[in-house]
Amino acid sequence: MAQTIRSMLKEGQQYMHIWPTQAQLNSMFPDSKVIAATRLSIKVMPALAVLSSALLVNIEGLAKLPQAIAIAAFFLSLPLQGLVWLGHRSSQVLPKSLTAWYLDIHHKMQIQGCALQAPKGKPTYKELARLLNTAFSQLDKAFTQRWF
Repeated sequence: MAQTIRSMLKEGQQYMHIWPTQAQLNSMFPDSKVIAATRLSIKVMPALAVLSSALLVNIEGLAKLPQAIAIAAFFLSLPLQGLVWLGHRSSQVLPKSLTAWYLDIHHKMQIQGCALQAPKGKPTYKELARLLNTAFSQLDKAFTQRWF
């Protein structure tokens, strides 16, 4: 499925907000680390872009303006790279082992009485994120600890 960069950025933002921030998931999925780095870069990189460009132009003069613009563009592109990665990741189909785990969690949550949509035949990482987010918000810690 071909996606535009704009749609991938939007999907990445949505996925970043859906993915649960639980310590148990950090060792299993790189998504948690990418989300933390992307959130940090969204806050820090614009200031670093302005500061580094201003310092370069101030110290070296206007002759280094093209390099200053390139440095600023690099710093500003880092959060976008994280969002694009997350957008791409959210639409990827789960591997067979994770699909089985997804279906197992879905089944156990239905037994516990959670209101869930019917499981998809080929779930994506975004659907896994929704399921895990629901599990961590609606179920107690003793129940979710058995999965991790």
